[in-house]
Amino acid sequence: MNIRLMKTVDNLLGRMAVSLLPRPARSVISADIRSVLVIRPGGIGDAVLLVPALQAFKEKFPSAKITILAERRNCAVFRLCPAVDKVLLYDSPLDLLNAVRGRYDVVIDSEQWHRLSAVVARMTGAPVMTGFATNERSRLFSHQIGYSHDDYEAVSFFNLMEPLGVQTGCAAERYLSVPEEAAVTASKLLCDYEPVPFVTVFPGASIPERRWGADRFRRVAELLSVFGVRVVIVGGSEDRQAGETIVAGGLGLNLAGQTSLQVSAAIMDRSALLVSGDSGVLHIAIGLGKPTVSLFGPGRAKKWAPQGDRHIVINRKLPCSPCTTFGTTAVCPRDAECMRTITPDEVANAVTMLLTAEGVTPSRCCKRDWIEVG
Repeated sequence: MNIRLMKTVDNLLGRMAVSLLPRPARSVISADIRSVLVIRPGGIGDAVLLVPALQAFKEKFPSAKITILAERRNCAVFRLCPAVDKVLLYDSPLDLLNAVRGRYDVVIDSEQWHRLSAVVARMTGAPVMTGFATNERSRLFSHQIGYSHDDYEAVSFFNLMEPLGVQTGCAAERYLSVPEEAAVTASKLLCDYEPVPFVTVFPGASIPERRWGADRFRRVAELLSVFGVRVVIVGGSEDRQAGETIVAGGLGLNLAGQTSLQVSAAIMDRSALLVSGDSGVLHIAIGLGKPTVSLFGPGRAKKWAPQGDRHIVINRKLPCSPCTTFGTTAVCPRDAECMRTITPDEVANAVTMLLTAEGVTPSRCCKRDWIEVG
């Protein structure tokens, strides 16, 4: 899906459609919910952080069938969630038509801002529809839910379930499941890397402003190699060249562009931890219960950064940061200073601190006089 085109279409046609469709009647929510459609366009990170709320819904309504309407770019996430029964594609006309024609007791629109998903929800004619009241889209829901940029996104998704009696709660430390076939494939790819500690690195990002740079990641790999820790690169084909730069000279294994999302998840599951920028891959690692070192700048750390003692978030917290709102980031006039000024020493130091805390002792004594993480 062309994301920029879809945003333009949403702004023009979405506004018009929202104004033309009638408001739904507010219906009584049944205690016997059998079928629910959950709309989740967008990226991988949104999809991952929706999973804890889906699992809580399934626990309250174990007989309910959960159908997800997702995009091609994030649909694979739901194959890591056993609570999901069926996945339809938002960017497939046939699937979209089937979703609108389906019969549901409840439709939950988890999109945060754009209007077309609210239009789809309203067109299903479901008696109960919940969604975020962030703009005029709110008039199409029977139950409007407030949205705050200061809430962790997993909590925001839980809030969508509140009218159904699903209580907001803390996600389990691990809430994603790796398919067995993906685990087998990962083992074959890793070969002799599995018996020794290795760190997974994802060098990619959805926008240039969030990219830290292959040379900086390479320096981290060099610092870790001193302690006998190797790196394994995951990512798409667009990250392949960066991966080669990072591991050149035997510093690790470059698997970018060679694995599906499920196999990448299985690789992260076998690693000691993940190093990444603000990305969907970061959230997959969190969902697998893995420690992480993450680099934040343009993105909203309050909403998207991992929480807990097993995660280190490096964030410069410049006056101009964060600058992303509802998935849109303006071109940075300061050459992404918030990311550029994070040093490899800081990142390597954070990795060794977490490895030690996790009981994964590098082969040599870690220096503790490196730069303190900010």
